[in-house]
This record gives sequence, C-alpha cells and structure tokens, in this order.
Amino acid sequence: MKESQIESKLVRMVRERGGLCFKFVSPSNPGVPDRIIITPDGRTVYVELKTETGQLRHIQEWQISEMRKRGADVRVAKGLDAVKALVMDLFPPKEDST
Repeated sequence: MKESQIESKLVRMVRERGGLCFKFVSPSNPGVPDRIIITPDGRTVYVELKTETGQLRHIQEWQISEMRKRGADVRVAKGLDAVKALVMDLFPPKEDST
C-alpha cells in the first residue's frame, strides 16, 4: 500500500472519531511529520507515516528528535496496521456506562 493511501485512511479514521487531521507543511523546515492530529479532548499528536518497509530520512529523524526534546508527542506509524493501532490508542472505545 502506498504512503498516500495510508495517509488517506488515517485522515478518514480520525475524522470519523471526531478528531482533526491536518496536513503539516512547514516551509523552510524539511522533514517535519506528515500530519497533526487533534483529538476531541484537545490532545495534539504529530504523525510521520511510512509504508511497512519505509525508512525515516536523516532530516526526519532529526526533526522528530528536536520536537520530542521540547515535549511534543510525535509518532511514527509504518503501515496500515500501525495506523489502526495509533487510532485505537488516541481514540479508545468508550466504556459502556449501563
């Protein structure tokens, strides 16, 4: 599956759960993560997407490291299964209160 297809599925899954999923573009700052997710409760997570065999470039590793040093929640999701797991982590099923 292509990275663009994985990205489309992430966007759909996040929106279905009431979250926002913005494309992250930062001119003059190469290597920033692909997406910014904001959950309904205000949690912000940056996500770098890769295919199952994709590898981070050096600049991506550096950007992620710099963001994490400053307390940012940055995730790397490789493949569709990792995206599904990420979405489940960020949007856990609500417990039944009956």
